[in-house]
Amino acid sequence: MKGIVWHGPEEMSVEEVAAPEVAPGMVVVRPTATGICGSEIEGYLGRMGNRTPPLVMGHEFAGAVTEVGEGVDEGLLGRTVAVNPLSSDGTCKLCRAGLTNLCPNRTLVGIHSPGGFAEYTLAPAANVYPLPEGVEARTGALAEPLANGVHAARLGTAGGHPVERAVVIGAGTIGLMCLQAAVLDGTPEVHAVEPHEARREQALFLGAKAVHASGEEARDALDGPTEGLGVDLVVDAVGAEVTRRMALELLRPGGRAVFIGLHDDDTTLGFHGVVRGQIDLQGSYAYTAEDFEQALEWLVEGRAGIGELPPVLPLEEGPGAFADLVKGPSAQIKVFLAGSGA
Repeated sequence: MKGIVWHGPEEMSVEEVAAPEVAPGMVVVRPTATGICGSEIEGYLGRMGNRTPPLVMGHEFAGAVTEVGEGVDEGLLGRTVAVNPLSSDGTCKLCRAGLTNLCPNRTLVGIHSPGGFAEYTLAPAANVYPLPEGVEARTGALAEPLANGVHAARLGTAGGHPVERAVVIGAGTIGLMCLQAAVLDGTPEVHAVEPHEARREQALFLGAKAVHASGEEARDALDGPTEGLGVDLVVDAVGAEVTRRMALELLRPGGRAVFIGLHDDDTTLGFHGVVRGQIDLQGSYAYTAEDFEQALEWLVEGRAGIGELPPVLPLEEGPGAFADLVKGPSAQIKVFLAGSGA
């Protein structure tokens, strides 16, 4: 079968790869829509130490179940399913505490095993969710990125942290998912900071109270409503040093910054302001099964999404799509790929 193989920084090609063999508790899925994630762009550039070439990436996917392993409900055969690619051992101390996303033995399809940028891939049967009739694979493939947003938004209000106004930095896929999750989770007013005009318009369409081209513009607009103090919550969905600094500049004393973006690893921050302002710095990684299920529910109900869904491109266009995406943001929020059989 064909798959897109990443061989190292900016080296990717469509090749013949081994077809998956079904195992007990597993299913074989023919992906009919696999989204390219921002973290995969960083991986393509060689900036993600958790990805080792040669690798078939692709963890945002949905498709048809073609085989089921021993012990798996045969009623899944032929069903279109959304796939939660993240698995944990369920027994360690962190899993027992509900922090399954931080399990030291966690695995992710597309990192620890071949992913959705292939004609077929394996997935745990416990991690597939049949889609209702009329809900297509592209919608199901958005559950994984939205689950990240659900997790970040919930961390933003965890422990009873009061949030009246929030700002999401970045209106790419993850930023838009964080924005929608915050709105759907009940945050009264969510703003977005995004330099790209088309993406600002998309943020407004998807529920932002207001959008701003820069952090300075956001500070000016929010100065009056916040009495010059800053907002209660900032979610940095970019992860560059400049956006991490911006997050702290937009926060009120006692505010919370949730960092989900992974663009840069090393960042220098001034910590006098963090200490004196009693700022809460919160990382957000992946999601739990509950977050994934909430995300899928909102998508199926039509309460979340990315607007008009782009067409699914053939796998053969994958390497070119990755090469285009590293050039910088565009109006297109998501790129989907699938094999010819889809």
